[in-house]
Amino acid sequence: VTFGSPGTACLDAATGDTVWERTDFVCNHFRGAGSSPCVAGGRVYLNFDGSDFQYVAAMDAATGKTIWKTDRSVDYKDTDPKTNAPKADGDFRKGFSTARVVKINGADQLLSVGGKAAYGYDPATGKEIWRLDFAAVGVDSHSPGTTPVVGPDLIYIPTGSGKSELLAVRPGGTGAVGADRVVWRVKKNVPKRPSPLLHDGLLYTVDDDAIAVCLDAATGAEVWKQRVNGKNFSASPVLADGRVYLFGENGVTTTLAAGREFKKLGEGEFPDGFMNGPAVADGAFFLRTKTTVYRVQK
Repeated sequence: VTFGSPGTACLDAATGDTVWERTDFVCNHFRGAGSSPCVAGGRVYLNFDGSDFQYVAAMDAATGKTIWKTDRSVDYKDTDPKTNAPKADGDFRKGFSTARVVKINGADQLLSVGGKAAYGYDPATGKEIWRLDFAAVGVDSHSPGTTPVVGPDLIYIPTGSGKSELLAVRPGGTGAVGADRVVWRVKKNVPKRPSPLLHDGLLYTVDDDAIAVCLDAATGAEVWKQRVNGKNFSASPVLADGRVYLFGENGVTTTLAAGREFKKLGEGEFPDGFMNGPAVADGAFFLRTKTTVYRVQK
């Protein structure tokens, strides 16, 4: 579990006892932490993208000890030449995305999105393999909050708030990669908080304003677009049993048929809204609203 720089801990799942905890990572999250832990290969990876410090850390999952810590390398280009201080006290440097370990060209990479750039790291050493500066491809965005999605041929990266875009990026390359890696891009109805969902060659998104979109994952062409019931969305779409589930901040849940035709299968409502998607296990959804935890199943 993590609360960002205030604390990260490992708990015994059977007893709830604390196995280890870390409270020494320094990072001003400015508006609170938003990144989740990524656990893979015996390590715990965490993004720390604050207004003051921006880095990625890997800890030993068994002991909590730091294995490596790598600073972000992007030039934020926001420093006042007179004061040498970042614009808006560093507000545009922060990020809330969650890292993930993926296979690229047969080798593991840690895919991590920070303010102003996306990165590929060696999970074992923290060495930066490649970096895509969003400014280098003409995107002026900040505060990314989604997790990138990886398909067989492309990586799908929403760039954050501001002038957000959804970039489909060809994996591979080393060093600072550029626009030649971007296969297609979408500028409208791009989610800032809900992550995309990839299934069967289609990419499903719901933006913060409740516009659900289905895109062809290979080309970025719009397959369908439809407003759903919900004022705001922070939770990512979830796929289960061939259905796409959406969870709104107003407590409304929407079930769609997965496929190239928009078809709403049902709608439900909970007393309080959702800021996150469910955990899924044993044929059940474990839903957390702003006040209550529910188990829902057939």
